[in-house]
Amino acid sequence: MSGPRSCPGAAGYSPERLCAALAAVLPELASARLCVAFSGGVDSTALLAGLARMRTRPAALRAVHIDHGLHPESGRWSRHCRALARALGVPLKVLRVQVENPPGGSLEEAARTARYRAIAAQLQRGEVLLTAHHQDDQLETVLLQLFRGCGLAGLAAMAPRAPFGRSELLRPLLGFRRAQLAAWVDAEGLAVSEDVSNLDERFDRNYLRRQVLPAVHARWRGVAGAVARTARLAAEGQQLLEVLALSDLEPARDGAALSVKVLRRLAPTRRRNALRLWIGAHGVPLPDARRLEQIAGPVLEARPDAHPEVLWGGTRLVRHADRIWMEPLSACSGPLRPGTEVSWDVRCATRCELPGGCGVLELRADAHGPLDLDALGTSLTVRWRSGGERLRLRPGGVRRALKSLMQEAHVPPAQRACLPLVYRDDQLLAAGDLWLDESVRARRGTRRRARLLWKKTPHAGR
Repeated sequence: MSGPRSCPGAAGYSPERLCAALAAVLPELASARLCVAFSGGVDSTALLAGLARMRTRPAALRAVHIDHGLHPESGRWSRHCRALARALGVPLKVLRVQVENPPGGSLEEAARTARYRAIAAQLQRGEVLLTAHHQDDQLETVLLQLFRGCGLAGLAAMAPRAPFGRSELLRPLLGFRRAQLAAWVDAEGLAVSEDVSNLDERFDRNYLRRQVLPAVHARWRGVAGAVARTARLAAEGQQLLEVLALSDLEPARDGAALSVKVLRRLAPTRRRNALRLWIGAHGVPLPDARRLEQIAGPVLEARPDAHPEVLWGGTRLVRHADRIWMEPLSACSGPLRPGTEVSWDVRCATRCELPGGCGVLELRADAHGPLDLDALGTSLTVRWRSGGERLRLRPGGVRRALKSLMQEAHVPPAQRACLPLVYRDDQLLAAGDLWLDESVRARRGTRRRARLLWKKTPHAGR
């Protein structure tokens, strides 16, 4: 515990301002459960204590602390977090994670990935995650993205509000400088426990924070606010690009694939923009500029019988005839035993793990999705091909043989063996995320829409 200290850059500091900023996000979250990512440092201490000491305290507030196990002192930091949370009257859960850093990878990024994966896995449905990112964090993020040659999406950096797992993530402190939060923590007489790895200048962010930004702030005192405005403008520009990409993708969609003919009609810049959004929607890393150029150019311009493909980061983009689609470098490990089936009650789980390395089926709520959740039903069965399966793709249309559909779509044989078929009783409703029966397709006036996604595992469908 220490007394107040002077905080350069904390001009205009007001204890009331922090509580007001937190209160601003709470009216719409009055019935939500809030979970704070709590490291025990200055920033997350300000966030957690500010919420706990608000005049109208959130009805359901808890914290989670991640112990990465990367430092001998990590146990002591966890104990500090437990003690402070107890003093504030906030339940705390400590999660221990194992950080796997591949050769040549970034330990900093690997720890971040492990941290967010662990939080997402235990976040309750409808629970909102709050993090203590502030204006200086935003400045660092924008500069690091710029140094890496990012596009507009990278410059947009951290949004105040973003989807996260089954819920969302809020960053209510983006309008504050680090020094202002430190002043508030000191004024409240709160002890903090800083991770000493934040001093290790081998990490890019620490080097930028400790060696570069002090000189930048000395020369340009308003730089953090100016860069934050740039990030907001970049985010607006990115939103416009996404709207344009959605309009370009809609006529190109062909089940889980895209039509090559439709993409070819787009100007090169719009073609790349649409492909970025489509690839990003699959939850995989975007390819580098060279590979994206290859996809948007040679792959789309190749002869229909050439079957080109592009590989990156465990992902494969394949072209067959007039369609391109993506899949992990994966497929099912081999034909499943005849009669294999999996029960799926969508009231209990929106994800269904599939046997034989055939991946995962997931129902994802989507206001523009093609699937009518109310028509789908709740008790489903997932099976695999035995022959004779048929789907009616449009009202009044004929029932098409699944075998013919796959031949016309040039679905590779290995992927056909893994394709999960979703049934209600004995009625085939969906073939993976490629085709839906017309009986479960959304129509005008559909109240609850969704998308059915088939996420393949490594080596499925090659």
